[in-house]
Amino acid sequence: MNRIVYADNAATTRITEEVLQAMMPYLTENYGNASSLYSLGVKSAMAIDKARQQVAAAINAEPMEIIFTGCGTESDNWLKTFARRLAKKGKTHLITTCVEHHALLHSMARLEKEGFTVTYLPVNKDGFISVEDFRNAITEETGLVSIMFANNEIGTIQPIAEIGAICREKGIWFHTDAVQAVGHVPVDVKAMNIDMLSLSAHKFHGPKGVGVFYCRKGIPMDNLLDGGGQERGKRAGTENVAGIVGLGAAIEIAVSHREEHAEKVSALRDRLIDGLLAAVPMSKLNGSRENRLPGNCNISFVGVEGESLLLMLDHNGIMASSGSACASASLDPSHVLMSLGMKHEEAHGSVRLTLSEENTEEDVDYIIEVLPTIVANLRRMSPLWESIQKENQN
Repeated sequence: MNRIVYADNAATTRITEEVLQAMMPYLTENYGNASSLYSLGVKSAMAIDKARQQVAAAINAEPMEIIFTGCGTESDNWLKTFARRLAKKGKTHLITTCVEHHALLHSMARLEKEGFTVTYLPVNKDGFISVEDFRNAITEETGLVSIMFANNEIGTIQPIAEIGAICREKGIWFHTDAVQAVGHVPVDVKAMNIDMLSLSAHKFHGPKGVGVFYCRKGIPMDNLLDGGGQERGKRAGTENVAGIVGLGAAIEIAVSHREEHAEKVSALRDRLIDGLLAAVPMSKLNGSRENRLPGNCNISFVGVEGESLLLMLDHNGIMASSGSACASASLDPSHVLMSLGMKHEEAHGSVRLTLSEENTEEDVDYIIEVLPTIVANLRRMSPLWESIQKENQN
């Protein structure tokens, strides 16, 4: 029986026992509707309030600024309603990047069809935007900026504090998709001048199906869902109490242990990167070596088809991905990797291995032992490998 190594924590994480136990009462005996006045309902409402406080403390926000949603994608999509409100005041220019999650890129594409102008900032070979390019992109019509905190594929962490300071200076609203960042790197909405933020519980050992949209007090945000008045009327619908409780517990645990976990996971990541780059000829790290998420390792193996590589890894008990989990079923090359200036064959031969504090040195060493052999075997079967080698020698 092969060793089992889960190395796809950017796609989702295992819910911890502590989080599960916090949720269980609200899946069993404390099943009351939080809008009800009787004791079971009051217990649910109090549990939601506690979770709201836990999230607020984790990102240095106020509890009333925390709105629970169904996921990070839903939170990102909420921006469309705000952009339409800004358009009524002539603010029809939006700024984002070419490496955002599809939830944001598709939202921007829809707004473009409605008449908005969108600037997609390019990135350098490590995935960073230029702050100077960003400043130069601002016009009198710019109303909203959305730039992801940390990239889900290559782990690059953008200069969010600098971007936030410029937005505050110019009087422009600033949103960041922090789904990959919260719980793993410091996030402070006040210090970083973040007006709106998206996050999702299942990226830091919480449950799936629950997220947060942080909206700074005073921002005129239209309702996402109309109905019973839950979430201050902004997002109607009976609350997912157990999920919200799980999110609150998970974010509190993640933030309280963030430094020690980051130190451990960064060491594992570096061990993995160094081991693979040394063991596999013509391999290349994608993204920044220094300023990246603790657990992110994205490497390209030219001459290898990523889908075949993933299947062989899975056959050997290693679970990884070739990019965003929301788009990994697509055969198109990653838009993030292509934005770095990579060739199609390089992008197609990439694998994303993302670790958590639950991984061990033995897990990493097993990947380093198994993956190079898989790459070598796949290259031998590739009709292009010989020509790629000759081209590289020239």
